[in-house]
Amino acid sequence: MLLILLCGAIAVISSTQTWLTVALTGSAAHTLTVAGSVAVPVLTPLGLAVLALGAALSIVGTVLRYAFGILSVAIAVVVGSLTAVVAFTHPVSAVARTVTDATGITGNSAIAPLIASISASPWPVVTLVAMAALALTGIFVLVTARTWRSTGRRYRTATAPASPATGPLDAVDSWDDLSRGQDPTG
Repeated sequence: MLLILLCGAIAVISSTQTWLTVALTGSAAHTLTVAGSVAVPVLTPLGLAVLALGAALSIVGTVLRYAFGILSVAIAVVVGSLTAVVAFTHPVSAVARTVTDATGITGNSAIAPLIASISASPWPVVTLVAMAALALTGIFVLVTARTWRSTGRRYRTATAPASPATGPLDAVDSWDDLSRGQDPTG
């Protein structure tokens, strides 16, 4: 669970960091920085989902452990594949929004001639490693989900058999019924 929380935290932190630096040519010659949330727009929401998933994993039952394991692997694959594209190929589409904001020119084919170079920071690789760890952790959850000690029982209400009504109930009897998980008004 802690590793899942760590991977989610890395994804959220990484989304706020500079991933790419773009050098523009011509009359617009200057340098622009592109944050992880711009290069991979799903990074922040899926990072937050991983954080929630890791926190909830500690209290769910076996069926939801399997579901959360599958979700962990799926999120890791989606974010990891998008991150790998940005980390290793530096596509124009990853920086297009930032270049458009700076120049007012839209469209990848119109922006491409304005870009002299695109360089990556270490953050895409850090995020890629975190997603690989998340995928492995999700697989571990899937393999071991049945062997975990169940903690979800403490969040379920125990139902006691209904006591036979012996006449009108007073306030104390109603409170006792509520304590046993029964509805005294029913």
